[in-house]
Amino acid sequence: MKLVIDESRCKGCNLCVLVCPYKIFREGKELNSRGIVTPVLDRPERCTNCRLQALYGRMLCGVCHMICPDQAISWVEEKPFEPHRVEVEF
Repeated sequence: MKLVIDESRCKGCNLCVLVCPYKIFREGKELNSRGIVTPVLDRPERCTNCRLQALYGRMLCGVCHMICPDQAISWVEEKPFEPHRVEVEF
């Protein structure tokens, strides 16, 4: 699973930046096509839901998804053998 921000729905409120316990979002710096500064994924490999949802078969965190008033945050299946970075924290 990987996290996706739908820029066509996001209004740039940055609530996801504030509530994420893993600090995977950061405030954006560039305007999108609608003239809104949307948050960007800074370190998505730290998201436990993205890394472990398939293993446990259930939602593990999802605070960003629940807090988003525009439902602009979602998870999509990764393609088989899609390269991605893995980060292990101690």
